[in-house]
Order: sequence, then structure tokens, then C-alpha cells
Amino acid sequence: MSKPVEEEKKPQNTTTKTEAASKDQKEESQKTKKTKKASVIRNFLEKYKKHEKDTGSLEVQIITLTESINALTEHLKVHKKDFDSKRGLLKMVARRRRLLTALKTTNPKTYEKMIVDLGLRK
Repeated sequence: MSKPVEEEKKPQNTTTKTEAASKDQKEESQKTKKTKKASVIRNFLEKYKKHEKDTGSLEVQIITLTESINALTEHLKVHKKDFDSKRGLLKMVARRRRLLTALKTTNPKTYEKMIVDLGLRK
């Protein structure tokens, strides 16, 4: 009878160089996507702000809500069973819809520009 050959056991918490490299690339691409989105949002805010510390105007509220909605949508793509977040998302969408309706009645030209800029409706 021969002895069983012992296999080299790889520790569970270690990764190979290629796995680590691909993980780093994924993280880097996610960071660049986030920075691109953040810069786009900053550009929209600069475009629609009425003054330097503007946080309450309809336009700025709509832009910040859109940013939050997009982030939460990405979260829900991964975590499909997160029903509490889904409820929060629905509340944010409803709030944005109300703000857009108010903007449409007060300033239709800005409303049309925002819809196109943010890509909300087709």
C-alpha cells in the first residue's frame, strides 16, 4: 500500500498575483467611474446654482436627489433583497417627481433643460 500524496494546501485568505491585479483594476475602474459621476454632478450644480451656497433651490434639490437615486440604484443591482433601501429609493423618486412638477410650473425652460441634461425622460 502506498501513502497518499499530500497536496499543497493554499491558505484560504491569500490570493494569487493575477487575482490581486484584477481586483485592483476593478477597484480603480470603480473609483474612476465615481469621480467621473461626481464631476458631472458638480458641473450640473455649478450650472444650476443660483448662488454659491445654494442648497434649497428646486434645481439643486433635483440634482442631488438624482445623484442619490443613481447611487442607490447601483446598490440595489447588487443587493436585490434590500427592501428597506428599495422603499427609500421609491420615496426619493416620488420626491424628485414632485420637485420636477413644481419646477415645470414655475420655470418650464429650466425644466426642459434639466430633463435633457440629467437624462431623466425619453
